[in-house]
Amino acid sequence: MGSPVLSLGRLLVYATLTVLLMPAQAFALVASRRMAKLIPLLYHRACLWVFGMVVERRGLPSRDRPTLFVVNHCSYLDIMVLGSLIGGSFVAKAEVAGWPFFGWLARLQRTVFVERRRRTAAAGQRDEIAGRLEAGDDLILFPEGTSSDGNRILPFKTALFSVAERRIGGRPLTVQPVTIAYVRLDGIPLGHGLRPFYAWYGDMDLAGHIWKAAGLGDCTVSVEFHPPVTIDEYASRKSLAQHCHRVVAHGMARALAGRWPDPADAAAPAEAT
Repeated sequence: MGSPVLSLGRLLVYATLTVLLMPAQAFALVASRRMAKLIPLLYHRACLWVFGMVVERRGLPSRDRPTLFVVNHCSYLDIMVLGSLIGGSFVAKAEVAGWPFFGWLARLQRTVFVERRRRTAAAGQRDEIAGRLEAGDDLILFPEGTSSDGNRILPFKTALFSVAERRIGGRPLTVQPVTIAYVRLDGIPLGHGLRPFYAWYGDMDLAGHIWKAAGLGDCTVSVEFHPPVTIDEYASRKSLAQHCHRVVAHGMARALAGRWPDPADAAAPAEAT
């Protein structure tokens, strides 16, 4: 399934675009914080166009600065989708830093790398994340700790939710749950067995998966921004994490079923980008 010619063409355009913009982003990191946030937004939007991906957005990203966006994780494609909507940096597992090419891109977007397997590193990592938030940076966290098959939400790890217990500028940190789901291919709903064409998980080969995904048709991705919350509304960070998991899971179920309970959502199409 998929066209080798389309794969080759898209990947060549993607590589050219990336190589051209990498020096500009490296310069912006030194010269202009505003441009360092703007360039990735424009870059990710261009990448979505290259790969034929359409984003249907429901809800609005929080305008509070900073905000910790808590999102389920299906694929490396999530980076492009979320990066086109949120002018923030990602929290990623430490192994990503060592990946050829993609590790460089992650550093250029000021990704925070965390070692999820070493409990002794947790305190220092929380301090680094808190420091970035205190500096006013929005961060995007994948609390599952790994990617799923696109059909379900894995349990959320609660350790990094401890940053929500800190006061930022004297007020509680804003936390916004977000659901991402890959829902249609060339306008046809993606069934349970077809989502792995976009979801990347387990021991799947990365290069082979990218090649196949790039050769597919146009993909529609649903992104729902749920109401923001703070730790003050919950008894503990565990309760906060449970709330976020529940809300994100319900959003996934709605997106995959194509059902939206709010009549306003049914009457008006989602905003596409």
